[in-house]
Amino acid sequence: MDPSDEISRLWKVNRTIHELVEDRGFQVSEEEVHMDLATFKQTHCTASGELDRQTLNFFTNSKNDPNDHLFVFFSNERSVGVKTMRKLLGILEERSIQRGIIVFPETMTPSARKVIVAMAQQFKLEEFAEADLLVNITHHTLVPQHSLLTPAQKAELLQKYRLKETQLPRIQLADPVARYYGLRRGNVVKITRPSETAGRYASYRICW
Repeated sequence: MDPSDEISRLWKVNRTIHELVEDRGFQVSEEEVHMDLATFKQTHCTASGELDRQTLNFFTNSKNDPNDHLFVFFSNERSVGVKTMRKLLGILEERSIQRGIIVFPETMTPSARKVIVAMAQQFKLEEFAEADLLVNITHHTLVPQHSLLTPAQKAELLQKYRLKETQLPRIQLADPVARYYGLRRGNVVKITRPSETAGRYASYRICW
């Protein structure tokens, strides 16, 4: 890939991952979200003009819980293997952080994905290929607004309509929007759509 194309690509990816983190309720820098390409190059490229992915890594805290931390890690390894996953886990352990997102250029090996499953009790790890973050899918006109319900709101919804969880329509765990918001099994989202007759109407789905 041409170096200038790669820089432009990562500029878009960096913007989307900051928007994703912000939409999940974590603190982000407005400067990062709205950074133009020229500033991105000045901030994240070496004197020789090469992109330094390590400068894209960042820590953040939840807006509602200062003890809820997240680390976003950009991999230099194009096909992420166990070695890179161990490096990420080492950083999380050192900082006492339970949430981590790894962003990688191309692919992730099956062995690396097994690490995510094996460490699920201790760490909430997520993975995104850069291609998944080139555009923010929630900004697309065909994607309605999604809002994650709190456990109390979920319980109120089920009680109000006298429903069991299994009676709610489902959104798959692998759905791109579910992945964007970091949904877990059992989470319920409110989906708000425009309506020609009612103005707006809401539906609910449970992550499965």
